[in-house]
Amino acid sequence: MLHATSQPDPAADPTLARLGDRTLTEQLAARFAERITQRLLAPGARLPSVRECARLHGVSPTTVVAAYDQLLAAGLVEARKQRGFYVRLAAPAGRSDTTRPRTPMPNSATALIRGMFQLPGSHPMPGLGTLPVDWLDLPMLASALRKVTSGTQLAAHALQYGEPAGDLRLRRALATRLAEHGVQAAPQQIVTTIGATHALDVVTRTLLKPGDSVLVDEPGWSVEYARLAALGMRVLPVPRGADGPDLAVMQRLIQAHHPLLYVTVSVLHNPTGASLSLQSAHRVLQLAQAHGLHIVEDDTYSHLAPAHLPRLAALDALERTIYVSGFSKILAPNWRVGYLAAPLSLVDRFIDTKLLTTLTTPSLTEQALAHCLEHGLLRRHAERVVQKLDAARARSVKLAEAHGCRFAAAPRGLFGWVDVGVDTEQLARAMLDDWLLAPGALFHAAPRPTTLMRINFATTQDARFWRALDRARAAL
Repeated sequence: MLHATSQPDPAADPTLARLGDRTLTEQLAARFAERITQRLLAPGARLPSVRECARLHGVSPTTVVAAYDQLLAAGLVEARKQRGFYVRLAAPAGRSDTTRPRTPMPNSATALIRGMFQLPGSHPMPGLGTLPVDWLDLPMLASALRKVTSGTQLAAHALQYGEPAGDLRLRRALATRLAEHGVQAAPQQIVTTIGATHALDVVTRTLLKPGDSVLVDEPGWSVEYARLAALGMRVLPVPRGADGPDLAVMQRLIQAHHPLLYVTVSVLHNPTGASLSLQSAHRVLQLAQAHGLHIVEDDTYSHLAPAHLPRLAALDALERTIYVSGFSKILAPNWRVGYLAAPLSLVDRFIDTKLLTTLTTPSLTEQALAHCLEHGLLRRHAERVVQKLDAARARSVKLAEAHGCRFAAAPRGLFGWVDVGVDTEQLARAMLDDWLLAPGALFHAAPRPTTLMRINFATTQDARFWRALDRARAAL
């Protein structure tokens, strides 16, 4: 075991203090233990090799072996012969035995989400899916809340349950907004939820049962893969291209597995930024009609996209399509208001599921959002954000290309799908102390090594990030 020396190593991890009270071994073990307990390293994740870890942290291999031994003794990792060290799968409370088999789960999605709440550094985080705080309009939100809580209105909204389908004023405002995208939906066809993810959950819990098959885009949003797997669904990935899904693969999967649902992002797809072409949209709807398939169209990024882009829900008039969206991406991450618009025949079933999972939704925030929609406040805010995002995207693309990265899809919207030339899971581990990344493996239904990762254009304008990426990439 190596103890702190008197000369600091400039190549060493800055979190390891060579003049501190604890040995380098203890500090390194504590650093990994913190990542594991906070689930920033997911169960089953492989720790860096001894040599790789020693190089990244500027210590000797002996120090790394001793640190890994401490993690082994604490029951946080396991050693696999000739394969390395892996984070142990979680055991029931009070037990350290992990010999009993467990159903595999895509835990990397929850690791990324936990990282959103426990940021490892003070820099902007390239892997996050949110806008910078200084881009958000807090005075607008505060003013809207004051407006709907003044006088006798507060008692009406705060002292009783809201309407099961959601606040009628908001549903009317949403119907007007949907019409701007060509989606004709009456207020009676709209159900509000606690964010878009809750809307997706309401739909799948209503229409599916464990064991049913679901088509999903790949690459796609890892939280959706994890959520469907947790509900016991069989996830069938459909390769996503620049114009939409691979229609030949989609047809084969439908004929072989008879899925009941296809979950897709038509506009500003996450992570590639691509949007569905009109031709692909028509073909997808034809397949859905021919095979009795419902489509869930997640339009979470609608506020950042031109209104004229094709929406499946507009083309089929909400016959087989269920439209889902929300406002946390444009207003604030904690502004958890989402909604779904659906065929009238399904609405009561969706309301029943909503009542069983959350009872009703908060009327105060729904009324405040309605105020922002009715008075054009949200529209003007979104226009300002889009202007900032366009400028940020140009800067981020220039920095990425200057550091030898290339884009696997045309840069559009909030996210870039960028090829950095090394395994991005290893890169994410190497940079975790200062920068939270979203490696490409997160965006595949069955995670696999890839040199791709998703970046947030709004939070990758810092040249320090790209220099740090260069250093980590060279070390790998």
